[in-house]
Amino acid sequence: MNEPDSAHIEALIAAHMAGSPFTEPENAGPGGHIVDWRHLSDEQARAEWGMLREWVEWFTVRYNVPVSVVPPCWFKHGALVEELSALHIAHLAAFDSSDTGLGPIGWHERLAQANGRLQRAGAGCTSGHFDVKPRSWNAALDETEWDAWIDQSHAR
Repeated sequence: MNEPDSAHIEALIAAHMAGSPFTEPENAGPGGHIVDWRHLSDEQARAEWGMLREWVEWFTVRYNVPVSVVPPCWFKHGALVEELSALHIAHLAAFDSSDTGLGPIGWHERLAQANGRLQRAGAGCTSGHFDVKPRSWNAALDETEWDAWIDQSHAR
């Protein structure tokens, strides 16, 4: 991939400063499509959810992924969404027409590495969805202790 030009870098910086994701152009090359779920607009999110759902349905059928690994409520499990999304993007890059030919085997190696994480992320919903109590940071930290730490953590 070519080095980014100054206009590309400026667009990345502007998008970051505005708090929004930068969307790579269509010709960004393999792996150029990256999804930052945290910063998507409603319109972007709808499109990305649609693409991810289509891929997840294909993936689970093609690879005979059991319901215990990717349950029907997969989209309600943040960690599972992130894992499936990462696999989806890796799959797009691995099977891109500009790939050297090693992408497909690399994708399968990544899938093998992801299997344990997939199993943990969707566990417990084989007979219906069970909400997992999300972790909360509300009142978890003493702000005075935090401020003291960050003031002194780099002093040495």
